[in-house]
Amino acid sequence: MDPTMATTGFDWPLFGLFLGASLAAGLTGWLFKPGEWYEALVKPDWRPKNWMFPVAWTLIYILSSFAATRVAPLGGNAFAMGFWALQIALNTLWTPVFFGARRMGMSVAVMAALCFAVLGMFWTFWSLDGWAAILILPYILWLALAAPLNWRVWRDNPGAGS
Repeated sequence: MDPTMATTGFDWPLFGLFLGASLAAGLTGWLFKPGEWYEALVKPDWRPKNWMFPVAWTLIYILSSFAATRVAPLGGNAFAMGFWALQIALNTLWTPVFFGARRMGMSVAVMAALCFAVLGMFWTFWSLDGWAAILILPYILWLALAAPLNWRVWRDNPGAGS
């Protein structure tokens, strides 16, 4: 644990700010639901069950908010916070691109950029707070599944988008 956090306690309002941004990103899943169009797409048999997506994203949002709360008060955090902001922006963008606009090819590009941003976040968090970086590992693991899934759905459904 960071020594300053041990003496000052956890910054719950700051955590709430990061969690609020994450929940805003998550709301795109409510606004742009998968629906019949997505269910009709060809998907690989290794695709996670539907119920796993909100569970995984809830965990990822909470852990990345905790991680950002640990890193935000530290000196030299500009790149780390920049990567956090970039990943949440791209995370917010992916759902309306894929489910809203049905632009699967563009969603693959957004996903690639998201993977870059999350890896950048991991490495910059690691340089500042190892525990914060460890909290990002589930996000990386999920993207290691989600990115190939995104690509396969795009590849296996030519012409299915807008």
